[in-house]
Amino acid sequence: MHFIAHLDMDAFYASVELLRYPELRGKPLVIGGRRSAGPPVDGTFRTLRDYTGRGVVTTSTYEARALGVFSGMGLMKSAKLAPDAVLLPADFDEYRHYSRLFKQAVRAVAPEIEDRGIDEIYIDLTALVNAEVRGAALDPWQRARDVAARIQQAVFEATGLSCSIGVTPNKLLSKIASDLEKPAGLTILREADIVTRIWPLAVRKINGIGPKAGGKLDALNIKTVGELAHADPAVLVKHFGKSFGAWMFDAAHGRDQRTVVTYREPKSISRETTFEADLHAVRDRARLSKIFTELCVRVAGDLARKGFVGRTIGLKLRYDNFSTVTRDCSLDEPTADARVIRRAAGSCLKRVPLDRRIRLLGVRVGALTRPGEQTARRSGARSRNLFD
Repeated sequence: MHFIAHLDMDAFYASVELLRYPELRGKPLVIGGRRSAGPPVDGTFRTLRDYTGRGVVTTSTYEARALGVFSGMGLMKSAKLAPDAVLLPADFDEYRHYSRLFKQAVRAVAPEIEDRGIDEIYIDLTALVNAEVRGAALDPWQRARDVAARIQQAVFEATGLSCSIGVTPNKLLSKIASDLEKPAGLTILREADIVTRIWPLAVRKINGIGPKAGGKLDALNIKTVGELAHADPAVLVKHFGKSFGAWMFDAAHGRDQRTVVTYREPKSISRETTFEADLHAVRDRARLSKIFTELCVRVAGDLARKGFVGRTIGLKLRYDNFSTVTRDCSLDEPTADARVIRRAAGSCLKRVPLDRRIRLLGVRVGALTRPGEQTARRSGARSRNLFD
């Protein structure tokens, strides 16, 4: 029997901001927009009513969600729903700091985790639960609940933040379960609970069924997970293809064979930013240059913190018509130096058209290795050549 947990931090970005501004607790709070949207020196907070621009909601507190404001929604549209909601800019450096803190706290209790992003992880509790119940007349699911409760407490003590955890036999069900009793929820679901707890949910609650697939299912009059579970598999294959159709049918029955992957080497490390207003390559050159340099410095910092160097430097531009171009170049030696990254990315910039206004700018470093690894490989190759 497997005991897999999914942990999701509650309204993570907004909750971090509430640590900084506790006076906003209980009020509708929205994260998004420019950094200039922060509170002025006199402590007066801006509201959505004051916002003009095309930014989107990064996240919102549960009080703002009650008014209809959700992630991904345009801030101008949100202002019509919650004009008095406080608006704060995203501070990703702070969010990454708290992300590291909560993951360290979890590892101290249950080390087998799969990092799924800044605010969520999977945790394999199987070995931990089995070790605690071995030789004792204990309910393993109760032990799983106890361990999950310890994890919640450890996260709160390390960060001052709450999280929600779902514990089930697999990753698919745990992802759903962690969302059922937010905030600060702890949901245990056994296979026997699928019919009563999972089948009444909308099909979009299954991670992997997006708007397009959800729309097609709705057209087939399949609206709930239970209706999907009772659908004719041949009909699903006909409309969604053999692989995806079969997967949806299995998912509706709570079947998922994926394991918790405790570590995965990244293929690349990148940073990008979308501008509030499109920037002109010539008229906004100074601002673009500053942002460009900041992105390279941040990527270099990420590389250093994670212990990587890279040989491939990439540039990404998105224009005002939403078309995207990318350019790459390869270095002779791998690097984590911001100046080298900036110089290489600058050479990529010279190879892209700059006749349109720019909406997004990104920098990426790929072909990652550990420092010294490349040298060791070359030394090994030279040693082998001596004996060829």
